[in-house]
Formats: sequence, structure tokens, C-alpha cells
Amino acid sequence: MDLEQQLLFLFSALGAFNGFFLSIYFAFFSKKKLISNYFLAALLLMLSIRIIKSVFFYFNPNLSEVFIQIGLSACVLIGPFLYLYSTAIVQHNKINSSWMFHVIPAILIVTILGLVYPYWSYKRLWSGTIVRLIYLQWLIYIVITGICLKDVLKKLVSKNVKIKDLEIWMISIFVGVTIIWIGYNIGSYTSYIVGAFSFSFVFYLLVLFWVFRRKKNFLFFEEHIKYANKKIHNSEAESLQKRLDDIIVEKELFKNSNLKLNDVAGQLNIVPHYLSQFLNDNLNKSFSVFINEYRIEEAKRLLLNPNNKYTTEAIGYECGFNSKSTFFTTFKKITGVTPTKFKNNANP
Repeated sequence: MDLEQQLLFLFSALGAFNGFFLSIYFAFFSKKKLISNYFLAALLLMLSIRIIKSVFFYFNPNLSEVFIQIGLSACVLIGPFLYLYSTAIVQHNKINSSWMFHVIPAILIVTILGLVYPYWSYKRLWSGTIVRLIYLQWLIYIVITGICLKDVLKKLVSKNVKIKDLEIWMISIFVGVTIIWIGYNIGSYTSYIVGAFSFSFVFYLLVLFWVFRRKKNFLFFEEHIKYANKKIHNSEAESLQKRLDDIIVEKELFKNSNLKLNDVAGQLNIVPHYLSQFLNDNLNKSFSVFINEYRIEEAKRLLLNPNNKYTTEAIGYECGFNSKSTFFTTFKKITGVTPTKFKNNANP
């Protein structure tokens, strides 16, 4: 290969291999064990397999036909995982077993096709009909994913609605996969390597944005936080309040005496500063006051429970306070009386 081809190979292959390693990170090493991260890992893995096949086949036409079939088959799962990742984000990671109806049939179909019509024996069938059907299925999933994201996409053109970083990231993934699909479909008119090259280009743009999101002291995000609108829009605030109530009560997060704002933000799949902004500007409360209110409500419930076997001091620890003095001080500040007096007043 001459220098130009070597550079093309390097750039195209690096994107694919880095996508593969990033998929491993999201699947096994990400701190947030969210279903959306697993779908994103699977999406990156399928894309990487497809791209690696394209790169090696372009520079080595004698590539093993088994590898070619695996690369083409991976395309069948790109669309489903794109859709599942997007819906998982939109539904705040509350997704049921219906995801299997998108994945398992796709795996079964491509497996049966590979066994009945192996690529090495039916090259013309694969290169023509099967590949067209695969790209059509991929396009259908792109369309239904776009429909799923229609409310988020509207925010891009709206001046009155603030779009979140996570939503920008999700749209970037959607647009990136669409660009890769276009790259492969125009490859017959330009060059076969266009799809792989477009993947690397999109991949590095996404990684750059991902790094910016995670690096909180980066200038762009400091400016964003500093000059953000004070109050979150009412509809968004109501939705966030409900999600907060549900997750804190359902998972009893308040019982964790070491609970941090970042922990709750992670459970909600939102950035910490967005939650902090909501608490400070919409509720006029600090995070500690907000969580302590849940702890005091639970303490009141236990104090009024005739079957409760805890001492008053033990109730404080059970509800998430790390000391007796903190429990008594906070209880009196919120209710106006001590825990003991509250219990005696309820049971004269």
C-alpha cells in the first residue's frame, strides 16, 4: 500500500477498533449500570464488526468468506439496537422484556439465512437481494427511531425549550448511524470504503462530545451552567419531581446515609448540575434538606407504627441519619417538635 492508502486504512480501522473497545467499556466498566448503556454497547459492537469487515475486505479482497458473512449479518442488529437504545433513554431506562422481540427474531433470521444460504455458496444472492433487505430493515429502524425521537428533535428548532446534554448525545448517535447507513448506500456510486470512513469520522466526533460531557470543568460546560436559565420549565419540573419521588421512595435511596446528589442524578440518568438547578431554583431547597424531608417522613411513619420495634434513636439510623444528634435536630427543624414529643402527642 502507498502512503495514501496506509493513512486511509489507519483512520478507517482505528474508528472500528476503538468502537469495539468503547462497547466493552459501556458493557462492563461504566459506573452507571443502565439498560441504555448495554444497548449502546451492543450497537457499537455491531457497527464495529460491520466496519472492520469493510476495512479488511477493501484492502484484502481475498478475506475469509466466513468473516464477510459475519460482517454483513451484524448489520441486521444495528437498527434494533439503535431503536432500543433511543427508547431506553426516552423512557428513562424503564424498559420491559419487549426488547427481545426486536433482537431475538433478528438473530434467528440471520442465523437461519447463514446456514441455509451461506455466503461462500450464494455470493450473488447475498450481494444482491439479502444485502438490500438488510439495508432496508436498517432504514426502517432508523425511521421508527426518528419517530420515537420526534419530541426531542423538535427541541432542536425550538427557541423556548432547552435541550439537555443527554438529548444532544442521543440525537448525535441517531444522526451518526444514519450517516453511516447513507455512506454504505452511496458506496456503490463512490467507494466501498465510504461507509467505514464515515463511521470513523462520526465515532471521533461522538467521543469528543462524550469527553466534553464528562469533563465538568471544561470551559464550555462551565459557561452553560453559569448562564443557564434559572428555573426549569414547569412541565419538565413536574416530570422530574414525579421521577424523583418514584425513585427515591421505591428504592429507598434516602436510607443511605452517604447518599450524594451525583448518586441520585445517576439513577435518573441526568447530569448532576441539572438536578441541582431543579432543587435550588424550582424547590428552593438544598440537596440535604430535600433528602432529609424523605427521611423525616419515614421516621414519622415508624414512630406512629404501633408494631415498630425500633428505639427512637435506632429509627434515626434506620431512616438514613448518621448520628442521633443530627436526627433529633433535623426532626425538630422540620416538624417543630422532637421525635419523642411527636410520638407522645400522637399517642396521648
